[in-house]
Amino acid sequence: MRLLVQIRPAGVTNNGEMIDYIDILGFVAGALTTLALVPEIIKTAKMKETHDLSLLWLGMLGSGTFLWTGYGIAIGSYPIIIANAFSFVTVVILFLLKLKYR
Repeated sequence: MRLLVQIRPAGVTNNGEMIDYIDILGFVAGALTTLALVPEIIKTAKMKETHDLSLLWLGMLGSGTFLWTGYGIAIGSYPIIIANAFSFVTVVILFLLKLKYR
């Protein structure tokens, strides 16, 4: 069984018309995963407790989002750049709260 896949630049239809559906999907996915950390920041700031935040987890997540941002820059993908840059900032905030409320 052979699978035929037509590869074309993201956002370009078969007619060569530009559409933004793929970028919209990327922005929505990025917003949801990035905003998922905001409740944790709010809870940590209110409760002033960080014993349940792992420094290893924060370090790995921060490193990953930093690298994803670099990857997004390299390929010119705004959804990847924006989502991961914002995620990196939220991880840094959590890391700083972890250090403050140790």
